[in-house]
Amino acid sequence: MPATQKPMRYGHTEGHTDVCFDDSGSCIVTCGSDGDVRIWEDLDDDDPKSINVGEKAYSCALKDGKLVTAVSNNTIQVHTFPEGVPDGILTRFTTNANHVIFNGDGAKIAAGSSDFIVKVVEVMDSSQQKTFRGHDAPVLSLSFDPKNIFLASASCDGSVRVWQISDQTCAVSWPLLQKCNDVINAKSICRLAWQPKSGKLLAIPVEKSVKLYRRETWSNQFDLSDNFISQTLNIVTWSPCGQYLAAGSINGLIIVWNVETRDCLERVKHEKGYAICGLAWHPTCGQIAYTDAEGNLGLLENVCDPSGKKSSSKVSSRVEKDYSDLFDGDDASNAGDFLNDNASKTPSFSKGIINDGEDDDDLMLTSSRPRQRSHILEDDENSVDITLLKNGSSLLKEDEEDDQADNINNLPLVTSQRQFYGGPMPTPRQKPFQSGSTPLHLTHRFMVWNSVGIIRCYNDEQDNAIDVEFHDTSIHHATHLSNTLNYTVADLSHEAILLACESTDEIASKLHCLHFSSWDSSKEWIVDMPQNEDIEAICLGQGWAAAATGALLLRLFTVGGVQKEVFSLPGPVVSMAGHGEQLFIVYHRGTGFDGDQCLGVQLLELGRKKKQIPCGDPLPLTRKSYLTWVGFSAEGTPCYVDSEGIVRMLNRGLGNTWTPVCDTREHCKGKSDHYWVVGVHENPQQLRCIPCKGSRFPPTLPRPAVAILSFKLPYCQIATEKGQMEEQYWRSVMFHNYLDYLAKTGYEYEETTKDQAIREQQELLMKMLALSCKLEREFRCVELADLMTQNAVNLAIKYASRSRKLILAQRLSELAMEKAAELAVTQEEEEEEEEEDFRKKLNAGYYNTASEWSQPRLRNQVEEDAEDSGEADEVEEKPEIHKHRQNSFSKSANSSDMPPVKSGAVSSSNQGQANPFKVSVGSKEPATSVNTARSTNILDNMNKSSRKSTALNRAASNDKSPVIKPLIPKPKSKQASAASYFQKKTSQAGKTDEVKEENPKNPSSETPAVSPQNTENQRPKTGFQMWLEENRSNILSDNPDFSDEADIIKEGMLRFRVLSAEERKAWTDKAKGGTASDGAETKKRKRLINENNETESQKEKTKENLNLPKKRKSLDLSTNQKLSAFAFKQE
Repeated sequence: MPATQKPMRYGHTEGHTDVCFDDSGSCIVTCGSDGDVRIWEDLDDDDPKSINVGEKAYSCALKDGKLVTAVSNNTIQVHTFPEGVPDGILTRFTTNANHVIFNGDGAKIAAGSSDFIVKVVEVMDSSQQKTFRGHDAPVLSLSFDPKNIFLASASCDGSVRVWQISDQTCAVSWPLLQKCNDVINAKSICRLAWQPKSGKLLAIPVEKSVKLYRRETWSNQFDLSDNFISQTLNIVTWSPCGQYLAAGSINGLIIVWNVETRDCLERVKHEKGYAICGLAWHPTCGQIAYTDAEGNLGLLENVCDPSGKKSSSKVSSRVEKDYSDLFDGDDASNAGDFLNDNASKTPSFSKGIINDGEDDDDLMLTSSRPRQRSHILEDDENSVDITLLKNGSSLLKEDEEDDQADNINNLPLVTSQRQFYGGPMPTPRQKPFQSGSTPLHLTHRFMVWNSVGIIRCYNDEQDNAIDVEFHDTSIHHATHLSNTLNYTVADLSHEAILLACESTDEIASKLHCLHFSSWDSSKEWIVDMPQNEDIEAICLGQGWAAAATGALLLRLFTVGGVQKEVFSLPGPVVSMAGHGEQLFIVYHRGTGFDGDQCLGVQLLELGRKKKQIPCGDPLPLTRKSYLTWVGFSAEGTPCYVDSEGIVRMLNRGLGNTWTPVCDTREHCKGKSDHYWVVGVHENPQQLRCIPCKGSRFPPTLPRPAVAILSFKLPYCQIATEKGQMEEQYWRSVMFHNYLDYLAKTGYEYEETTKDQAIREQQELLMKMLALSCKLEREFRCVELADLMTQNAVNLAIKYASRSRKLILAQRLSELAMEKAAELAVTQEEEEEEEEEDFRKKLNAGYYNTASEWSQPRLRNQVEEDAEDSGEADEVEEKPEIHKHRQNSFSKSANSSDMPPVKSGAVSSSNQGQANPFKVSVGSKEPATSVNTARSTNILDNMNKSSRKSTALNRAASNDKSPVIKPLIPKPKSKQASAASYFQKKTSQAGKTDEVKEENPKNPSSETPAVSPQNTENQRPKTGFQMWLEENRSNILSDNPDFSDEADIIKEGMLRFRVLSAEERKAWTDKAKGGTASDGAETKKRKRLINENNETESQKEKTKENLNLPKKRKSLDLSTNQKLSAFAFKQE
């Protein structure tokens, strides 16, 4: 028959609370973290007697008129009972004792301390002490053998030991518990107990079951468990007769078993779901007193009383209440605070442990045998058995096999078989939390730790205050704030500190902002929430603050205190984060089942164009886990971490999906170790977190050290070279998506970062292509080439042709044509837009003369300039900053490191060639076949020439190319253009000498290259450039400290603008007159070159089309060696 659960009442301030009965059972004695011992005549006693024993009382025991307490001043004190007169100190430790107990006759006490020591002391003569050493961590609990031969102890080192009291030796030790570094971080306080009278069995709560060990043989006789237990058991106690055993869990469940039959007789749920930390059985009748970790006292009556009969309505109502409690996430099924150190797993009512060997992940629970509860069920046939209601046992399977068509709910009601619910059980909802904070119940805790700084809260007897510390003290100095309003959540940014408190009976919930970056003198503001509306989560962004309340509202404020938009949330908030203009909200979409949370995500941009990106999408979590951290990377990409240590990041390049980027559990040494995330960086790739040994969160003191973990995407076969390169490539792509996002939203970023990322990605693709080529995976090579840029595809064509993969080379050349066509179209559009913008700026009054790019250049001039691009453009490296650059892989196709291409080999000097095997005139000119600074690796060529070479080579493409039109170079800034003009004369003359030295023999050259000096003279000069040549000496004499050409040009521009309009026009006309004669010479020279080469090129085309394979010549040895060194060891 069910026990009667009386309403709980307040006993002590929140914290660990202990309870015991006096010898006769006439009163209940409790002690708590307020340092008081209270004596209750019964649960309804409104004025219990109170004895103050110290600042905090951790444990109490009562026997023969002696009240013994373990107090926070590291002593074990004695008081007379019930008078409460101090009667001396029995023993001292170097730190506080955690548990104190009497032996059977009251002659001795045993105490275990956080200094790893256990002591047994004579009560009448405290000098008679025995010390037990052997534990390697704080002692959690103790139990005397009723025969005074053995003493059992449990410790944070994970072991349970049985000591021989007489000689202080350890009889046996079992490694049963999770290791931790302190009692506060222990998953369970493991209050073990010997069976009264005989001492035949020792009961130890381990995880979700009670293990019973036989005396002297120390063998595990059996385990007691129940499918209704969803969280770790904290404490056990025996009935005085030794027939029944009661256990309490960390989520407020009390279970009673008959040890002989191993049947579960009672299940009672704490009304608020708090951890049971004290349990005492009445010495004579069926009463159990219990206390929780919040200081409350409760009482169960009629426990295991076979004589009592209860009405059916009482039983049914209790079942109904219990079942409805499951769906009440806020009150009854608290399941432990999700930020509490005890809550290492999300509770699931469907999980049951029969013994240690059972698989935790089984969703369909099977029992080793049906529960024998007929002697209880016979009390009333209309009552519903809770066990069957909550348990998907083997009965369900048998019934389904017998008659699958029958509805389970319509089974006949008989005493041996009852109605039961066998479906998935709801998961209690996770409570709201602030990222980077530690649990609320701690006296010293982190309110927030983020990339800006740390906010700590101290709430003890001496002080209730908040300390704010900045990582960079140049932002603001450290601040100390009083916490009179008892703020519970906080956030910190470069602009402000945001605090919020819950409402009480007297005051409303408040949002308090300290805007320290404000330029005026009033730097604080406070807003009161409406009545019955509590702030549950807050965050700060750039110029705004947000608060989510219990009324499912999100309120936006400016950082100065102006109320902005208010909107409804789709569900109760879990956590929020802000970065720049982005607001990241996680909320409950619904009720999860089988231990899973059901969370949703909203990501809003609060800029001028307010928009929502993921709108109500589900937030993916690991099975049976909950959310522990929500935030942004330093670059502004949303990220979050779950309780299984998986870090996920928003993949903007894949339709705003979530990708796992790190598993912190891989870096943990022990099972109970965790990493507490404080920040994510994409460039460089760093996960900043604090290692916590034996805990989920760090202590405030000593100051924790931050560790840096690397990212790793969960790709298959990561041990192989292929798997590693694939993971590195996609990680590089994903971790540089933020650059596209910044460009799209109008933010500046360093162009070199993107160039470097693209270069790194293309090198990885080339290596993968080489590996696939070696393995004869040609289709895979084309797939890889599809991911490459235009220039990298050209290198892949060269590599394929030199590896004698002609079909692959042909396929790659077709792909290159497609890519070139796409690239030409997009770049033409971009250049037209940029040129229009540039002309508008020029016309806006920078200067009124015609510039180099305002005059149309002749096509043949562009082509001849492009022939020198391998040399000229290396000098002309003033990078242009364009936000939306499509192709910035920085290697031109006519690499100077490649040997001359013979007929039959692929010619990639002209990117737009329709046929890669066609030998063009350009391929025989020295400008293409120059061999400077030879390298053994094709990939070394990738970072030598400037980005502009791509555009120039395209301009130099053969006129007959069916796909690519020549494009003019992108306009450069005025200074860069002028600087390149003056720098070229000296540097190119030197380069010509190098060409002559390194290529003394070049039989394939039929036409001499146009000299760089002539090429330079063909370039039209602007009026400003001619004026600067004449006035350079004046500028240098006035400014002798000018060493950089750019400084001279700047000064020249300033002076040139001061000239009158007539003078400037005269210089411009002078420049135009010089250009005309140069242009005529250029046309004449170009016509001669074209006539000389036309007939020969036609002949070669005919030959190549008729007999391509026969014309192929063997490659020289040095080329083969270079390629094999790059891709793989060939022989």
